[in-house]
Amino acid sequence: MARAMSLMILAILLVVSSGCSYLFYPRAGDYASQAKGATGVDTMINLTTMMEATAAKAKGGKGKDAAFDDYHNQLHALLDSYCEVTKEQEKTPAYDLAVTHKKELITIFKRLWKFKDDQPQRDQHLDLSIAELKELRETLQTIK
Repeated sequence: MARAMSLMILAILLVVSSGCSYLFYPRAGDYASQAKGATGVDTMINLTTMMEATAAKAKGGKGKDAAFDDYHNQLHALLDSYCEVTKEQEKTPAYDLAVTHKKELITIFKRLWKFKDDQPQRDQHLDLSIAELKELRETLQTIK
């Protein structure tokens, strides 16, 4: 019993300390390192560009195909990259807008997940994602 409890506590500590995204979405870390820029904002800009291209590739697909899975992992990398923004940048109105774009991307993705098997809804939500990524990238440019 004590051994089982120790293993459970260890598992909880691993989940909490390592960040759930990289535990459940291990390729998100790969995409974050591929997009690594000089600053946290540069990394975010690189990720939005990468995600836009992947979303375009995912159009016309169905289900959890490779492009859809890549987009999902890239989204988690982008969400995690918000932690890399400096305290000074966090205090800007542009960062507040970037957080709003983040929330909108999450909402769009939840709908995209729901319609991943249904055309044309999947493509429509991918188009919405691409438009939101462009707006986010423009906002991030003002933070730089």
